[in-house]
Amino acid sequence: MKPAAALLRLLLAALLLALAACGGGGKENPLPSGAKVLALGDSLTAPHGVQPQEAWPVLLGQKTGWTVINGGVSGNTSAQGLERLPGLLDEHQPQLVLLSLGGNDMLRKQPQGQTVANLERMIDLARGRGAKVVLLATPRPSLAGAVFNNLSAAEFYADLAKDKNVPLIKDALPEVLSDTAFKGDQLHPNVSGHARLGELIFADLKRIGLIR
Repeated sequence: MKPAAALLRLLLAALLLALAACGGGGKENPLPSGAKVLALGDSLTAPHGVQPQEAWPVLLGQKTGWTVINGGVSGNTSAQGLERLPGLLDEHQPQLVLLSLGGNDMLRKQPQGQTVANLERMIDLARGRGAKVVLLATPRPSLAGAVFNNLSAAEFYADLAKDKNVPLIKDALPEVLSDTAFKGDQLHPNVSGHARLGELIFADLKRIGLIR
């Protein structure tokens, strides 16, 4: 084999390994204006402590031109989200599901394996109906994080995103919930926090390729 051909093969192999390490190939195709998007979550998605029009799903819809359905219910666990999802898919037939659940599971110290299994099932259900899925990581509750306002995403979200080959928005929620200026209480974003979440999620969806 000629040296140039051998070098090309090595470069291609390195590229494939890098893509595999990132959990997938190229960018997603952008969704058109008017596309239906379901934001499935808990009180971090629902308008908890803010007006419905101030919640980040509504703000994201305004920025993108998408029809974003706020499927957030305060207090929901991943099991409750899984129970609600089939009906929401039937009703709205979204092209994209933004999946942000697991925080209440951690607060209630439910088994992590159960949470991951529920999230996996939700990803499979959404894909089975033809929807794309983007996973949003929730911060892991910790005393140090609460005291020093330095929260980080629970590790299992990155593993799940890699295993299921779905894009992950890792830092949006932890960043907002680590800043007291963006919080109405210890656990929830205020009006400014929802606005910031809308900006961060928009930027990540653009990075992923779902927004031009």
